[in-house]
Amino acid sequence: MIDTMRSGAGPAKDVAADTRSLLLIDDDTELCDLMTEILTAQKLSLTVANDGATGLAAARDGNFDLVILDVMLPRIDGFDVLRRLRESSEVPVIMLTARTASADRISGLELGADDYLPKPFDPRELYARICAILRRSRPARPDGGILTVPPVKIDIEQRRVWNGSAEVDLTTVEFDILAVLLRSAGRIVQRAELVRKLYGRQLSGFDRSIDVHICHLRQKLDSEVPLIRTIRGSGYQFCTRRPESEGE
Repeated sequence: MIDTMRSGAGPAKDVAADTRSLLLIDDDTELCDLMTEILTAQKLSLTVANDGATGLAAARDGNFDLVILDVMLPRIDGFDVLRRLRESSEVPVIMLTARTASADRISGLELGADDYLPKPFDPRELYARICAILRRSRPARPDGGILTVPPVKIDIEQRRVWNGSAEVDLTTVEFDILAVLLRSAGRIVQRAELVRKLYGRQLSGFDRSIDVHICHLRQKLDSEVPLIRTIRGSGYQFCTRRPESEGE
């Protein structure tokens, strides 16, 4: 069963002035009640689903700004929910997992999650991550314009990307990483800088999220020569000149 709980009117702290709609898919009813209390107090609208099948149906049918998805769910696990959801939706997803193995967290990112948070967690940290994603996914101002670093062009307002004449479909976080790299084309962008700009937090030594998203970006841009270079021990660089051959 899905319980929908609507918040009152008024601007949300640190996010958009209009009410943002979130979906929480988790079978821990105590956690759901706690997050409902916290998020509605911040003027966010929250819908709760307690199993994977119901949550997937809600995510497909609803118009949500963000999905918070647990891994360990009855009926359909979180990985399968995300895999099926990504077939038709690029809605931002934060995954929750009680598993300690980093491979499980990376699996979620590989399937298209924007961020992950291991259980147990401080609800304030989850709220901070929600705010960071909602700020990034807020519609751009009309003066956003076009940003071009050949052969890549992005429309900031429409959040569309082309590599040459071919349009490229990116997730929310992939688009935002690419926008940061294009704005800094030719210079090295530190991994810590990317994490701070995209997630609003400090880089952890165990945080592999940026690396996984960069890997996806390279695959989707599908260029014969490297567009995004890895600078070992430092960060990433969007190339403004194309070397004839260069290892990654």
